[in-house]
Amino acid sequence: MLIGVLGGGQLGQMIALAGLPMGLRFRFLDPSAEACAAAAGELHVGSFTDSAAIDRFVQNLDAVTFEFENVPASAVHHAASCRPTHPSARSLEVGQDRGKEKALFASVGLDVPRYVLSRTTEHLDSAIESLGFPVVVKTVREGYDGKGQRVVRDEASKRSAIEAMGSVEVIVEDLVAFHREVSLIGVRSVTGEMAFYPLTENVHQSGMLRVSTPRADDPLQPEAERVGRAILESLGHVGVLAIEFFVERDANGKERLLGNELAPRVHNSGHWTQDASETSQFENHLRAILGWPLGRTSLTRTCVMVNMVGRVPGREDLLGVGGARAWPRIHVYGKSSRAGRKVGHVNVVGESLPAVESLVTSLRAVTLRAEAMA
Repeated sequence: MLIGVLGGGQLGQMIALAGLPMGLRFRFLDPSAEACAAAAGELHVGSFTDSAAIDRFVQNLDAVTFEFENVPASAVHHAASCRPTHPSARSLEVGQDRGKEKALFASVGLDVPRYVLSRTTEHLDSAIESLGFPVVVKTVREGYDGKGQRVVRDEASKRSAIEAMGSVEVIVEDLVAFHREVSLIGVRSVTGEMAFYPLTENVHQSGMLRVSTPRADDPLQPEAERVGRAILESLGHVGVLAIEFFVERDANGKERLLGNELAPRVHNSGHWTQDASETSQFENHLRAILGWPLGRTSLTRTCVMVNMVGRVPGREDLLGVGGARAWPRIHVYGKSSRAGRKVGHVNVVGESLPAVESLVTSLRAVTLRAEAMA
């Protein structure tokens, strides 16, 4: 079977690496001839807005999917008119629009931070005033990894935000003093079968995910799965979908989920599933879009995922931090070094959380030294 992937980045590469052992072959469409997924399949270089390029791309494909949410919905509509395409353009359109995300969260009973949508400079000023400091101003579309976001804490930062973002549609929302951040990776098949991975606790720096730790016994798992099931069903989504939550804790220590964002695709916070789950998110995505039975999603061993940003350290430095009770599993994407760019990740696996966390501390020092040289 030949699977087409709109997008040729690392997520597409990892989808293909999961599918190759199952006898699947892959073709990618990407605007860049340097797309890293080319290492795992056939690369078609072309624009997502070029109908002729899409027509050539879909020839002889058995199914089509996409690997990131900035693919134009029109490209997914076009592909879907020719071949089975999952997820649908509807999921993509919601994932591309923060306002639609918030409305979907509210429709399934998930609380969200207070927010105001703004389309003009004048409205942005009044929107910030209506919520009061501090707030976060985010572009409604195309923001990721901290891009398209500004924190506004005072009049000076408000003026700066208005100058930089007042001409585009934005969403202004309360800056949440969250206790922690978690994400849920869910998957739904064309058959309607669903599965969920353990909640993952995430640590961000400058808006970019740095460390993810799956929690097998998180008390918020049942509520997160309720929300995930409702969202998957509401969208009719097929494939993997990630939901990011803020977790608030009251004076009595009780926690609650607040909806932050969703991603209608495989997700960075689920990369640990490659080395510490019975079935990775990438394999389950393929099973889902092809209608094959979903694989088990339980956590099989202690794991922490560490992103490598900017530059990949020397392999000897990465492998040298391993120990008897914890060890690194390296995943390098084959991308050139560049400040702020995700170039790989390491899944640290081991026998116990203390052993893994000790190794993560050493590994983070190695990756940060490399990042400083990017």
